[in-house]
Amino acid sequence: MTIGGIPLAGFLTAMLAAGLVAAAPLVLAALGEAVGERSGLLNLGIEGMMLSGAFFGFTAAYLTGSAVWGVLAGIAAGSLLGTLFAVLTVSLRVDQVLVGLAITIFGAGLTAFLYRDVFGGQNPSLSLDTSRIAIPGLSQIPIIGDAMFNQSLLFYIAFALVPVFAFVLARTRFGLQVRAVGAYPFAADAAGVNVTRIRYQAALIAGAMAGVAGAFLSVADLKIFQIGMTVGTGFIALALTMVGGWNPYRILLAAILFGLLRSLGNGLQIIGVNVRTEFITMLPYIGIMVALALLAGKTSLPAALGVPYARGRR
Repeated sequence: MTIGGIPLAGFLTAMLAAGLVAAAPLVLAALGEAVGERSGLLNLGIEGMMLSGAFFGFTAAYLTGSAVWGVLAGIAAGSLLGTLFAVLTVSLRVDQVLVGLAITIFGAGLTAFLYRDVFGGQNPSLSLDTSRIAIPGLSQIPIIGDAMFNQSLLFYIAFALVPVFAFVLARTRFGLQVRAVGAYPFAADAAGVNVTRIRYQAALIAGAMAGVAGAFLSVADLKIFQIGMTVGTGFIALALTMVGGWNPYRILLAAILFGLLRSLGNGLQIIGVNVRTEFITMLPYIGIMVALALLAGKTSLPAALGVPYARGRR
């Protein structure tokens, strides 16, 4: 069976693969943001952290010829900005929204300046061996096998981290402390939890995850860097975190649905469906807005989200 002259199975496999690859960086960034927000930190700087991770990851991979160094550089860049966010919002108690927006603007400006300075107006691409790893047996499943089980290592890591984060947040002492700090910081402090330390750790995790999400884009997926290449992906991850109710499994589902909607536009063009590209491009974002509107009255925000904490003050 064919559709638009293309075998249906091959078309569905390509669509599913494109959607899952698009979802992977969103999952990475949103998982880190979930930890940050559960601790009471609203990080609007996730976009700048992703962009910095993409640039420094690409640059490191380009200079060393190693995807591993690229990913590590992306993590380092995101972690540094996450630490900066924590210093300003936790220690100095600067408004979290202003700091986040400043970091996003800073990340966009810094990466644009350095990209022009380092590469001199050229547009290099990576020639790295990031070959796919086919999982025996599973990769032979019709349609979903090649899309889900014949991907890069970083792709597998992104989705494998979902149950890890779910377990950490729900079943570990650290997860309990994160949730307590985000909901009742004064009570957590009275119980002996170091609120500052927990929020610093949460900000560091959020920054590192945003950085590796950026590195996924430039090193594992596209193998290029372009100025402003995240094009709002960080803000989408932020929205998906709230749509998913800070639950890693719901975040995964929301990210996959968003990725599939993004791949829909390319798929319809390939099979020759006469639909305006602009309309198709809008669909994922319309879906996010509809989901946020429907869940607005059902989503319970962490009580201390966005609220600075000073010991001894109420």
